[in-house]
Amino acid sequence: MNKTAIVILNYNGQKYLTDFLPSVINHSPDTDIYVADNASTDLSIEILKRDFSSVKIIQLFENHGFAKGYNEALAQIMNQYEIYILLNSDVEVPENWIKPVITLMESNSNIAACQPKIKFYHKKTHFEYAGAAGGYIDRLGYPFCRGRVFLSLEEDLGQYNDNVEVFWATGACMFIRANIFHEIGGFDEDFFAHMEEIDLCWRMKHAGYQIFACGESEVYHVGGGTLPKSNPHKTFLNFRNGLVMLYKNLPNEELFGTLMVRLILDGVAGMKFLFFDTWQDCWAVVRAHYNFYTHFHTWHKKRHKIKKRGDLRQISKRNIVWQYFVKGKERFDEM
Repeated sequence: MNKTAIVILNYNGQKYLTDFLPSVINHSPDTDIYVADNASTDLSIEILKRDFSSVKIIQLFENHGFAKGYNEALAQIMNQYEIYILLNSDVEVPENWIKPVITLMESNSNIAACQPKIKFYHKKTHFEYAGAAGGYIDRLGYPFCRGRVFLSLEEDLGQYNDNVEVFWATGACMFIRANIFHEIGGFDEDFFAHMEEIDLCWRMKHAGYQIFACGESEVYHVGGGTLPKSNPHKTFLNFRNGLVMLYKNLPNEELFGTLMVRLILDGVAGMKFLFFDTWQDCWAVVRAHYNFYTHFHTWHKKRHKIKKRGDLRQISKRNIVWQYFVKGKERFDEM
């Protein structure tokens, strides 16, 4: 069995492949590199065959999104590798980005997944939105990171150069043990995209595993490569998937109260979208709630398949919405 495989999920990302695959190839020795193509309609496949012959292609024949796309792709290389490195196509990697993470995971067999520091490609002095230096959630399910709270990004001054246990590792660059990925059931395909990596990490923690961030490694992420931040479809996925994740994973004693507060805050967010942003985003929140209710039997079945256990100390007891928007706290260390 080979040690590691880098798997890059691609959909119409020919520019990203041209710009960033060279760094991955040059700085990833002794590692097999795959591009799993989600039925791209651009020239991605032609460019891979012409310019990157060392890269293996996993060709999918419809756009399954992030969650099912990775599930389908990784099923095709199951039992061939010990560790998958799930890497976004819009990520540049430097020298020696793999070894520190692998070394950390080898030091503790209970680490199921790990991420490096995620820095902003266009401003490499700062962290990037999708994961920063390791992810957490608060008691209402709102995600935040060491180095990123909502849209506030911290400058990297070495404050997160340690290796620490976190709650979730980013899907932009996730090192994950292959056997555990398949044991847990992979990503929840109903999520399509957004929040699916947090849900996966939560399920791994229920199973007794740990998630870590490695401060000795970093990569540079463009961000926003799949959906722009203002896209109503992204709004729909974030709100719907956030509710589903909470319903699936919360213990019985916390479920009702947490969901009630979250539903109220979603309503507040919807009104904000209506009066200060776009009505399409407000309507996306409404559709997210409708979808959550109408598919409730599906989420209920999934909830009962998860044994609620494991150490969940990385869930913050504070409400970061209140801390950020009311009290003006914008840094992780203030949370």
